[in-house]
Amino acid sequence: MENALADHQWNDWIGRSETRGDTLHPGPARALNATLGGSESIPFNPGDALPHLWSWLYFLDPARKADIGADGHPKRGGFLPPVANPRRMWAGSRCTLHGPLRLDRPARKTSKILSVTEKQARSGLITFVTVAHEVESDGMVAFREEQDIVYMDIPEVFSPPPAQPLPDCAHSEAVDIDPVLLFRFSALTFNGHRIHYDRPYAMEVENYPGLVVHGPLQAIMLFDYGTRLFPDRVASAFRFRGVRPLFDFDQTRLNARQNDTGGLDLFTANAEGTISMTATLEWAS
Repeated sequence: MENALADHQWNDWIGRSETRGDTLHPGPARALNATLGGSESIPFNPGDALPHLWSWLYFLDPARKADIGADGHPKRGGFLPPVANPRRMWAGSRCTLHGPLRLDRPARKTSKILSVTEKQARSGLITFVTVAHEVESDGMVAFREEQDIVYMDIPEVFSPPPAQPLPDCAHSEAVDIDPVLLFRFSALTFNGHRIHYDRPYAMEVENYPGLVVHGPLQAIMLFDYGTRLFPDRVASAFRFRGVRPLFDFDQTRLNARQNDTGGLDLFTANAEGTISMTATLEWAS
């Protein structure tokens, strides 16, 4: 009953929407490819297909300096509801991939708030906001996503969720993650959240043990890894969920195994074999 009463305050936010237009210029795609250490032979010329998930480089919120909060995010109460919990994280997404987005073409992204719910967890009260996104270009919707954002209090001492061990995987690849990579990805996605590049803030204010690796960065790495393993297949859906923070000092590996439905289960994990993110990639029939 308490949750129902608490959720009632957010009813006016449910269904709110906004639309942003952008042109999918090749520059950001080339920059992300370089940031991830991708092949120099990929030109990313006008008309080329933009890799799935890379639409996160576009339709960015150009918040003014005066509208930025202490954590580096835009202040609460714009499109997203003014949730009081100070820590904000992208918890996961469910994406469907309908067709390619072409570079140098105009595109439009429409976002709509689907739900706002509050729950009591071991760390205290947490708030979940789910937002639906649609990206369309050339007269068709190419990308749909349901994004889960979680807000919570900052604990006095860092206490991660229980460790989930990595299952046996047929494929594994080491990736180098360092502060420069995190800074460049923050810049490309216009993400000012200081936990990703400001070590004193991350450790002394939000009480993390190091710089936090972005959830969408891990998701892009996992998706690209899966499609590199099976280059002749066409991806139709991708979903991911963060289960434990990953840090810049972790020795990180991308891991994959085929699942019972013919798709791929994917994981980021540290040197101890503890999972940070789980994901599933589905192929078109």
